[in-house]
Amino acid sequence: MAVQLEFLKSILYFSALDLAELESIRKLIFEKIADRAEMVLLEGESAENLYFVASGVVKVFKTSVEGKEQILSIVRPGESFNDVSIFDDGPNPASVRTMGPVLLYGIKKSYMEAILRDHPQIALNVIKVLARRVRHLLSLVEDLSFKHVIGRVAKILLEHIGGEMGRGPRLTQQEMAAMAGTAREVVGRSLKELEEAGAIKLDRHRIIIRDKEALQKIMEVSS
Repeated sequence: MAVQLEFLKSILYFSALDLAELESIRKLIFEKIADRAEMVLLEGESAENLYFVASGVVKVFKTSVEGKEQILSIVRPGESFNDVSIFDDGPNPASVRTMGPVLLYGIKKSYMEAILRDHPQIALNVIKVLARRVRHLLSLVEDLSFKHVIGRVAKILLEHIGGEMGRGPRLTQQEMAAMAGTAREVVGRSLKELEEAGAIKLDRHRIIIRDKEALQKIMEVSS
């Protein structure tokens, strides 16, 4: 399958490049197909490639010595992962696993260094990408430190079901727990409370948002 130039242009890294520049970069990209629940990167291993999600979704997470998982982010089409270790020469700071069948575009670390030298605009775009990543992690720290679990769950539902990111995978309660930094049973109780408040409806394995404004209010006042 050929890498689509229009898709490359939609990636923030390459958004300011013309077709000739995109064509030169396309030649350096390789494709990687992965099945559901396949490990793409392991925390602590050396970083060899920068990846962009072409289709499907992956989760970036850390695991404690007891085996508890904390999801740091869910990466969707057009977004990148493993940026930090590519640019600071350190090991992978987190693990990455697919949440369904995934198509990835990869660029070798050595090629990325050459691309940055040849296209200064990409370096500016990289700064924007990393700045957004910092803002996301600061928001995550704030949520885990100051929000009650029900507020964290409400935020997850708004972002991954009620917002633009609703195109992503259906999250299990275990995955929601790994995002909210709590246990699956606590997420289950929070969902029941949200249903009793009329904000959502639990329909077997589906969660339907009934009142987005109510969910938003619960998220905001649960500090």
